Amino acid sequence: MRAEIGIDNLKAKDILDNGGLVGIPTETVYGLAANALDPLAVSNIYAAKNRPSFDPLIIHVGEIADFQKYTVDFPVQLLGLAEKFCPGPITFLVKKSEIIPEITTSGLEKVAIRIPKHPLTLELLNSLNFPLAAPSANPFGYVSPTTAHHVYEQLGEKIPYILDGGPSKVGLESTIVGIENERLIIYRKGGLDLDEIRKVFSGEILINDHSSSNPQAPGMLDKHYSPNKRIEILNDFSELQKIHKESTGFLRFNTKLEGFENQILLSEAGNLNEAAFRLFDALRQFDKMEIEKVFIELVPEKGLGVAINDRLRRAAAKS
Repeated sequence: MRAEIGIDNLKAKDILDNGGLVGIPTETVYGLAANALDPLAVSNIYAAKNRPSFDPLIIHVGEIADFQKYTVDFPVQLLGLAEKFCPGPITFLVKKSEIIPEITTSGLEKVAIRIPKHPLTLELLNSLNFPLAAPSANPFGYVSPTTAHHVYEQLGEKIPYILDGGPSKVGLESTIVGIENERLIIYRKGGLDLDEIRKVFSGEILINDHSSSNPQAPGMLDKHYSPNKRIEILNDFSELQKIHKESTGFLRFNTKLEGFENQILLSEAGNLNEAAFRLFDALRQFDKMEIEKVFIELVPEKGLGVAINDRLRRAAAKS
């Protein structure tokens, strides 16, 4: 079986209604979707991705009113963020309703829930009688997909259908937030940057940026978002004369190095939004080059750059 790529929401709905898997577009990255309320369907997500069962999934819904169906006592402190940024690249980690099976949350009492900002997927969600569990549509630990073709390359033999919604406009996974002791916790840095959150949330904000082998939320594992090539963060590019040029790639922010091939710029204009949009595709391109190693340059640690650097550090982390 090879996946079909198309824009037929009725076909996607039929597959999902019958417990199947579908690749879906979102503004962040493409997701691998199944009925979040069906334990067998959810188990098929874990199997297709080779994802460990202790890593919880995000569920996707069509509107804010759905939060009340699948969560308990949704914190009032989060409502302002929901009203401002939903649909969009923000996920809320809150107490789950009993209707959500334990496999979806890896046995945790909280569920990660969001509303994706993509017209095709919102139309699909609003046609269904259940939410969709949908982690990134790629083998576990590999680079997240931002096009339907990326999904096809990696999971095309494991799923029947991929909805093609064009390239993901943000290109980074959602920011995950929750409330603990009246404070806003950032569990995962993502496509909604902290500066935007601060404009809406006036209370104390803490960033839980500690990697974990027993994650509270998706995307918290030590090594993640990694291409097959070896990745290393290079802080001092003055040592390049010691590097074998032909076997090395370079991921740079906005300026190329003189005398080296195999270079990819994230944004020649120095735009962090463009850098986020291009990041995962750039990492995939290196896997197609005849090189052994990729040296990467971190981007400015501001705005979306915080989330970009988080992905780069996890990609470079040793297993």
